[in-house]
Order: sequence, then C-alpha cells, then structure tokens
Amino acid sequence: MGKYRDKLLSAEEALSFDDVLLLPGKSSVNLADIDVSTRLTRRVKLEIPIVSSPMDTVTEEEMAIAMAEMGGIGVLHRNMSEERALKAI
Repeated sequence: MGKYRDKLLSAEEALSFDDVLLLPGKSSVNLADIDVSTRLTRRVKLEIPIVSSPMDTVTEEEMAIAMAEMGGIGVLHRNMSEERALKAI
C-alpha cells in the first residue's frame, strides 16, 4: 500500500469532484463520434465504463446479463451458490 500513498503524495496535479463535473448543456458533438470504451483487462473491453456492484440486492443473473448486453459488466455477489453462479455464466 505504501507505493500508492507515495504516488498520491508526489502527484503533480490533484483533481476534485468539481474539476471533473459535467454540467448538462447543448453540444455540437455527434453521438456517433463519442467513445467511452475502456479495457477492464487486456482481454476484456467494456463499451461503457460501468461495473455493477457485487451485492445480493444489486447483481444477480438478470442484472449481470443486462449489464453485458449494454456493454458494461455485472459482478455476481458472493452469497450466490457456486452452482447458481456457474449456471448464470
């Protein structure tokens, strides 16, 4: 954990919520030109950078499938039985 602390303390620039806040408004950018994709791993690309929470009240099979269909990823919760989780994937 020390290397991350050192990295934070030696950062040349620090941003707060207000620095990256996007305000609603009109834009001349074409939606087809926007790419918000990102890599979760070298082999897994997400079309939208959204990961659902692995909580039993949030992500079960239905949510994980919906997330995948939309380009994100759903993380199944740990309270799900191994058999059920394997069946879901």
